[in-house]
Amino acid sequence: MTLENKINDDIRAAMLNKEHDKLEALRAVKAAILLEKTKGSAHELDEQASMQLIQRLVKQRKESAEIYQAQNRKDLADVELFQAKIIASYLPEQMTEEQLKHEIRSIISETGATGLKDLGKVMGMATKKLAGKAENKVIAAVVRELLG
Repeated sequence: MTLENKINDDIRAAMLNKEHDKLEALRAVKAAILLEKTKGSAHELDEQASMQLIQRLVKQRKESAEIYQAQNRKDLADVELFQAKIIASYLPEQMTEEQLKHEIRSIISETGATGLKDLGKVMGMATKKLAGKAENKVIAAVVRELLG
């Protein structure tokens, strides 16, 4: 089942259960998927593109929540955090820091990286291999730690 089909099924279920907040988050995901599909020449999203899209949506919601909290708008921040939680449920289980370090060590040995000068090479491979399993910001921090 593709991500789009799963979202459509969940939208139907949220409508039947009258879960308006969840429905709003799911419709935002569906809209983003449709925009992404019509953006380029590809009419279907592969799994990696879908995971990147979901990660981007979660990141946007979290950033918006931080801004709302800084402006003392807890009501709006709560909505954004709830939507981020719903959208994040479509991502694969996030890796622990130990699992992430293990994977990045293997990537470093594969690429033959020796220092921070090889950061780009390791990050390129790590973001492809770990797409959806960890945030890029966390991956970058671990790579810097291990190469530094």
